[in-house]
Amino acid sequence: MHSPDGPARSSAASRVQDFQVFGEFGEVNPSISDGSTFTFLDPGKLKALFHAPIPGCHLYSRLENPSTRVLGQALARLEGTPAAHATASGMAAITTTLMALCEQGSVIVSDRLVYGGTHALLRNVFPRYGITTRFVDCTDPDAVRAALKGEVRVLYCESLTNPLLRTPDLALLAELAHARGARFVVDNTFAPLIFAPHELGADIVIHSLTKFINGMSDCVAGVICADQAFIDELSDAGSGTCMLFGPTLDSARAASIYKNLHTLPARMIQHGHNAQLWAERLRGHGLKVCYPGLPDYPDRAIFAHQADPRMGSGGMLTMDAGSEDLAEALMLALQEVQVGFLAVSLGYYRTLFSPPGASTSSEIPESERLATGLTPGLVRFSVGLDFEIERSWERFEGCLRKVGLIG
Repeated sequence: MHSPDGPARSSAASRVQDFQVFGEFGEVNPSISDGSTFTFLDPGKLKALFHAPIPGCHLYSRLENPSTRVLGQALARLEGTPAAHATASGMAAITTTLMALCEQGSVIVSDRLVYGGTHALLRNVFPRYGITTRFVDCTDPDAVRAALKGEVRVLYCESLTNPLLRTPDLALLAELAHARGARFVVDNTFAPLIFAPHELGADIVIHSLTKFINGMSDCVAGVICADQAFIDELSDAGSGTCMLFGPTLDSARAASIYKNLHTLPARMIQHGHNAQLWAERLRGHGLKVCYPGLPDYPDRAIFAHQADPRMGSGGMLTMDAGSEDLAEALMLALQEVQVGFLAVSLGYYRTLFSPPGASTSSEIPESERLATGLTPGLVRFSVGLDFEIERSWERFEGCLRKVGLIG
């Protein structure tokens, strides 16, 4: 995105647009592979596949098949990495990646406020296997430097944090991690096409495909984007975490996600347009809003430096209603007038809203949530693709008045 040739030549959107695969019989969409196992005409090739990948050959769909491979290739283009592997969920992508990178005694440095499931994995599960995590504020370079002491295996963060929407300096974090010999892993779920973490130095980029990339809220999936050597390591028959843990993505779902991927640029632009309008209107009413497109966004300079400006500022915003009761009343009112749904997840074509402190971040201890600003009254919005966004805003504004948040 920051190449001298300009964003049009190096952007993720351009790379995805140029990826083209025909179906087996010439269809414009790739054929869906419906087999769990694959036949061989040469016993030697079957034996060889248990020791190393062979281009164009498939062994068993627990690892991958032609449909999941095509999706992986497209997502590698998206993130600008040499290779990628699709998984059955975002958490599967995170778990298999970190388990491949770590062993007993390993140390991970992680942003202190990541997705609640990731936080619970690092805090509650990994210590059982001798893997410990130091939680820090990844927007504070000095805190990261201090945490990267000793034998740290991984530095982990989110490109746009869930749910507080902070933007770490990815290039700086990559430099700090690599100076200590650590691998830099970035979850880019909230900002596909907006950020390209690999171009900024990330070794591995992870997505929950469930969210913006698929955009339909009709399946759960994930992806690991990395160099070919790491993807091959994940696939190893004797020790590969993707091969042995079995986070298998269904081939029909892989084909569906692949098709939706090609509308992602248009969807991200519309999500961002709508979220920008709502954020400005909410700020105009004096409400406490966080959105990367607002002038008072705390990481505005870093966001602008890292982002593809054509993609807008994303579809996520937060608003602090001031109390849990007011937040709940607002969300129920919004659902009642069909502004959207009270539901977790994000990236859907309808607006979704939820109280992260009581849901997707509830695994984080309350004291830590409050210390970072994740208050009981915080509402997280994934703003939808409404064409009539002004009509939706009028309903939103009416709900704000109904619950007493504006006069």
